[in-house]
Amino acid sequence: MRTEEDLLTVRHAVRAATVEVGFGLVDQTRVVTAASELARNAYVHGGGGTVTLEYPRDPRGRRGLRLIVTDEGPGIADLDAALTDGFTTGSGLGHGLGGARRLMDEFSVRTGPGEGTAVVVTRWTVR
Repeated sequence: MRTEEDLLTVRHAVRAATVEVGFGLVDQTRVVTAASELARNAYVHGGGGTVTLEYPRDPRGRRGLRLIVTDEGPGIADLDAALTDGFTTGSGLGHGLGGARRLMDEFSVRTGPGEGTAVVVTRWTVR
């Protein structure tokens, strides 16, 4: 993701992936919203990055959609603060990381000053 147009491309690709996995409209919206927030963070704060889509299955047969959003930016100095509702480093509403965490079933972040950031989120279908 290097341009604003790339953010729209991410949204469209994730929407298509949610349909392919079999999510209903509400879960489609949750995943696309989380992807949009994470992609925008990587673009704005990380100077761009990549979004990788994976299609895991769990032992119970549920299908999932995993998003891996990475950047090579400065990293997140205070991850606990960044996950707090209302925290913002700019003009946003401060729902990015915390909002994405609430919208997805699984959420993890690897970051550090000067290390960039990798956020991995997964949403599972209901069986």
